Amino acid sequence: MPKKPSRKTLVKKLDTVFSEYIRRRYAKNDITECITCGKQDHWKKLQAGHFMSRKYYSTRWNEENVQVQCVACNVYRYGEQYKFGIYLGKEKSEELLAESRKILKITNYELIEKINYFKLKLEELF
Repeated sequence: MPKKPSRKTLVKKLDTVFSEYIRRRYAKNDITECITCGKQDHWKKLQAGHFMSRKYYSTRWNEENVQVQCVACNVYRYGEQYKFGIYLGKEKSEELLAESRKILKITNYELIEKINYFKLKLEELF
């Protein structure tokens, strides 16, 4: 009988498939663009940047909360949250802020469901 994957393993797996989906969803010929500075590059060289931090499970895998960002904007300029907010608009920014403050208890089963959901969304891109 195979061992059940740990919660940590499931979160990492979901982060990986979600990140790939975010970076590829608007890519043309594998090239995508940073939403805060406009830099274009191969999707593998860009990152999935979060408006509200990844530490908030309630928005961590929210497709509107996460957009393509270059390393400079996402890491060195701390996600360029102000520019990210302008990109999202006032209403969506405030909605994501409120959502991020909610406590979300997510089960391992729900993590597996999300992994399968984003795997399917990735497959639909091709």
